[in-house]
Amino acid sequence: MLNFGYWTDKIQEPILAQKNLCDFFGKLSELENATNVVDVGSGLSAPALFWRNLYEKLNLHCININYNQLCFCGPEKNINFVNSTSTKLPFADSSVDRVLALESSQHFKPLEDFISESKRIMKPSGILAIALPVTLSHASLRNLGILKFTWSSEHYSTDFIKKLVLNEGFTITQERLIGSQVYDPLSDFYVKNREFLKKSIKQKYPDLVEKILFKSLLKMKKASEEKMIDYLVLKCKL
Repeated sequence: MLNFGYWTDKIQEPILAQKNLCDFFGKLSELENATNVVDVGSGLSAPALFWRNLYEKLNLHCININYNQLCFCGPEKNINFVNSTSTKLPFADSSVDRVLALESSQHFKPLEDFISESKRIMKPSGILAIALPVTLSHASLRNLGILKFTWSSEHYSTDFIKKLVLNEGFTITQERLIGSQVYDPLSDFYVKNREFLKKSIKQKYPDLVEKILFKSLLKMKKASEEKMIDYLVLKCKL
């Protein structure tokens, strides 16, 4: 999976943390009551597979601009793979129950077009759910250090995301900032297991790549502890 994971006292391993984030996000989105679901920025489609196996009545549409990532999964029951941009979603008005963007909307440009498209294709009873890394109001690129180079996406702030959603007529029914259960334990895991992980990374990449990754993770944890970055989860309704 391509997400940071949601870590708890009982979950201290990356794959389990990633599945836990998918589980948390699926419950937040009320997938048990949904049928037609659009997963925008679906990556390698692992979250969609997770949700399909957990909620058997779901009909999922994986939207990805990266065709190779869509091909990675192959044909799957109740999953439709669509090569499309996030800002022009190929669905009829008021046709889907849920629009999901799990750790992907930080790459959407312009983000307001994605929010507008989500509103257009959602049924009146639908839910838009978003989870993404964010900066906090007092953060600056200068303070992010090496993160400003290794955080390969837009650096949207919490206030900016919420304003876009509200301006499109959505109501935010649930808001969570879970950065301390995302960045900090991920960094701790890497530090604890660095020697083992370094050997695997060096099989494919130069030493410099691992060093940059290590420094970036340390800076990420520091930025999280100093409340410069967080991880925002929103549940929105019309």
